Amino acid sequence: MIFSDMGIILFRQDFRENDRIVSLYTQNYGRINLRIPGVNKAKGKLKALSEPFACAEYRIYQKSPQVIGTVTGGKINHIFPAIRQNLRRQTMALHCCELMMRLTPLRQPSPDKYRLLLQALTELDLSDPTPAFAPAFTLRLMAAAGFGLDHPVLQITPEFWRRMHEEAFSSLNFSEPEDLLSLGKCQEVCRRFLNQYLNFPLQTLKPLGLQSEHNPIEHSVSVTPTAVLN
Repeated sequence: MIFSDMGIILFRQDFRENDRIVSLYTQNYGRINLRIPGVNKAKGKLKALSEPFACAEYRIYQKSPQVIGTVTGGKINHIFPAIRQNLRRQTMALHCCELMMRLTPLRQPSPDKYRLLLQALTELDLSDPTPAFAPAFTLRLMAAAGFGLDHPVLQITPEFWRRMHEEAFSSLNFSEPEDLLSLGKCQEVCRRFLNQYLNFPLQTLKPLGLQSEHNPIEHSVSVTPTAVLN
């Protein structure tokens, strides 16, 4: 089967001498693992398609669902150059991609998750991340994956909770003491969820302040799936 789909590279790893294995989050097929041949050659034509958080239309050949597919070509839509030139933006982009890879199952489409990641990368390409960027992305991904909370916890106000879930990431720039306290509580919710759900920590957690140094987290927050992971 040969098909094309828009996708964003979440992860890459060298394979054999000249190839790469990538994890790609696609618009219509969800997360899939693919081989991109020849990218480590000096004249590798598909190298740009294998770079982290590259957004492109990928042409894919797959013999059967049980066999890893192969990228045979594609057309770059966006490489987010400003992210690649800024360490803070790049770290946040890699964190978002790692979260997508770890919290989404293979081959279960979710256009909402694809749009969420694309929105995050687009905003990061335009401005530096605020301290609220990582927890806001995590909370929204939790909701899209069926792990969201129906109501705010830890006395977070409904309005603050709404803003963390709905407003543009770049607008989440808080300075009032009450808002900063609520932001810390949102980070607590994210830490507890990730500590409970993941078998081992994300590689990009600690630089962003979402990894707890002590387990379990002191405050009791119930994070119960509201739906099966989709």
